[in-house]
Amino acid sequence: MVSRLLLSLEEASLTYGGKPLFDGVSLYVSEGDKICLVGRNGAGKTTLMRLLTGELELDEGTRFCVPGLRIGYLAQKVDFKPEETVREHVLGGIQHQDGWQDKEHLADMALSALGVEGGLPMGTLSGGQLRRAGLASALMAEPDILLLDEPTNHLDLQAIGWLEQWVASYRGALICVSHDRAFLKAISQKTFWIDRGTVRTSPFGYAKFDEWAEQMLEQEARELQNMQKKLEAEVDWTQGGVTGRRKRNVRRLGELHRLREKLRADKASYNQTMRTIELDPIAPVLASKIICEFTHVSKSFVQDDQETVILNDFNLRVMRGDRIGILGNNGSGKSTFLKLLTGEMAPDKGSVKRGKTVEISYFDQNRTTLNPQKTLWQTLCPDGGEYVTLGQGADARTRHVCGYLKDFLFDPKLARDKVSTLSGGQQNRLLLAKMLANPGNVLILDEPTNDLDMDTLDMLQEILSDYQGTLLIVSHDRDFLDRTVAKVLAFEGDGKVEGVIGGYSDYLAFKQGKPVTQQEKPVVQTEAPVRAASRSSVIMSYKLKHEFETLPAKMDALGKELESLKTKLADGEFYQRDPKGFDTATRRYAEAQAELDRAEIRWLELDEIASATN
Repeated sequence: MVSRLLLSLEEASLTYGGKPLFDGVSLYVSEGDKICLVGRNGAGKTTLMRLLTGELELDEGTRFCVPGLRIGYLAQKVDFKPEETVREHVLGGIQHQDGWQDKEHLADMALSALGVEGGLPMGTLSGGQLRRAGLASALMAEPDILLLDEPTNHLDLQAIGWLEQWVASYRGALICVSHDRAFLKAISQKTFWIDRGTVRTSPFGYAKFDEWAEQMLEQEARELQNMQKKLEAEVDWTQGGVTGRRKRNVRRLGELHRLREKLRADKASYNQTMRTIELDPIAPVLASKIICEFTHVSKSFVQDDQETVILNDFNLRVMRGDRIGILGNNGSGKSTFLKLLTGEMAPDKGSVKRGKTVEISYFDQNRTTLNPQKTLWQTLCPDGGEYVTLGQGADARTRHVCGYLKDFLFDPKLARDKVSTLSGGQQNRLLLAKMLANPGNVLILDEPTNDLDMDTLDMLQEILSDYQGTLLIVSHDRDFLDRTVAKVLAFEGDGKVEGVIGGYSDYLAFKQGKPVTQQEKPVVQTEAPVRAASRSSVIMSYKLKHEFETLPAKMDALGKELESLKTKLADGEFYQRDPKGFDTATRRYAEAQAELDRAEIRWLELDEIASATN
């Protein structure tokens, strides 16, 4: 049975801010469609949403919707009355509907699941709370078509899981923009891909998007090759006597010129789409073997005569090279843990000791280190000049600010624009560029994936995979955690912290009592011991087993290299003979020693896992 068409755009074109944004776009939304909308930052995802709602008018083309169609929209900025309560805001959109009183309990359930108190005035809410209240309002209205722009921003994992279940039971059509791959895979059955001013439609959900998009680009590449061959054939025809045939072949020559221009434009467009962010690996900055050690730490807060326990007799050692993902519901203690680690906050009991050579770079999800009144240029070159300094010490190098901006997919023409003119995703990208220029030896990333497009996420994952320092990531993006961390600390409230080796999937399997691929005990020692899977349920994945078996050979090779370098450097005439070679050998000796230290620590970790499988 064919579903009824609800909304469509036909041959739609729009110029926005003096820039052609869409040209000849056609798309169709039918009853029950569950659609994800993807595209790079700045491609026009939010603008397309506004076109679908009718908020923006088309320059050309037509917009059709069935009479009486109700469209709900969660925008990135929530409109509200400061004096109304959250509950009044959520119910306000449905009070004109029949039977709205029956939905009051549903609103209360939604607010509880999303972690917002219904009695609070809207004017007192934080940015994250406003987004959650706006999401609850959009869900309760139950329109024929619901448009959600980044609905998982500021949601914890429990709330994201609830939202996935709600979407699965929702009978209306849905169009969703999100950077959360796992969420999109769970909720979508069709994909709209904004690509170079047009919209391509895939009949599959996001789970098959990468495969489908690759096929589309391969087909485009073949078409470009065919166009190139046609152009070469036309050029061959013109050789040997164009002048003699000019009068009767003016049209064909005109076609040749148009074909050449079209090929040039299409190639440039294709190359832009295929372009990815590529950066040099981050130079290692040596740090102490022990980055930070928590010893019998307790921390709690008292509000309205009620005590909230964050940590209770908490013990943890963060080692150089650790890659730790930090999970937990809002208010469970993640931010407090980071403030204790950085020294911004002191424990009530116990001690927190940091290594003497620790250099921390912090990515703040609220982007407080970005000054909205400064330009992109001033942000990256705060001391003036036109070059960004990358790294430090002997490994430091410089890069022109425009070239560095281009690395992060910014148009160099934006260099003199103010930060306030950028979208949320662009601001996050700028903050990453600023931080990654000199990341130190400890990176703390607090919700780094908010508002980023998939290309920037892939870039960030590549950089973090090559990063040789210590990494701590607070995130509710399950796919991102699976790709970037080797351990998980889960803050579960009331001072309870779980520790598991692996990514989010391993933590979820552990919590569900399923056999897990990796398990560390104890990552965390608390008054309430970390629950562990039974010895028989612990298995070692092929990937970890291969790493465990190959590490001894790697450590042996590094040991031999260090001995060879040590012999070279002991030669008193080496420097006079080859100053450059001496400098290279000195730096390589330090790098090889750091690699050996990391390999030894990693081997000990894997040895514990291997022992648990026997």
